[in-house]
This record gives sequence, structure tokens and C-alpha cells, in this order.
Amino acid sequence: MKKEEKCECHCRKWHHHKNAGSGIYGLGFIGAAVFYISNAVGFWGVILAILKALVWPAFLVYYLLRFLLL
Repeated sequence: MKKEEKCECHCRKWHHHKNAGSGIYGLGFIGAAVFYISNAVGFWGVILAILKALVWPAFLVYYLLRFLLL
């Protein structure tokens, strides 16, 4: 069975949307990296800032839920 034949289900209509959020995530990463690096002190602070910038959506969801549920 060909790969195209397997994908004749409902998922076919979503193929053009699979990378739609990557641009938004990229801009968010750059903004978070600038924010965290500007507040970093020392080499390891910059490394930690880059790691935090990679997972900024997790921080966003955590603080939003914390705010909404308290």
C-alpha cells in the first residue's frame, strides 16, 4: 500500500497547516532569548537563558494557569 493511500483519511486536509505555528514559535523564541539573555549574568546565565527561551511556552502556560486558578 502506498503512503498516499494510507493518508486518504481526515488527516489529508491538515497537511498544509502542519508548520503554521513554527513562525510564531520562532518569533517567540527570539523575543524570549532577548529577554532572558538581557537579564543573564555570566556565561552559564546565558546558557540557561537560551534553554529557557527554548521552552518559553511551558513557562507561559504555567503562569497563565497559576494566575487563572488562584
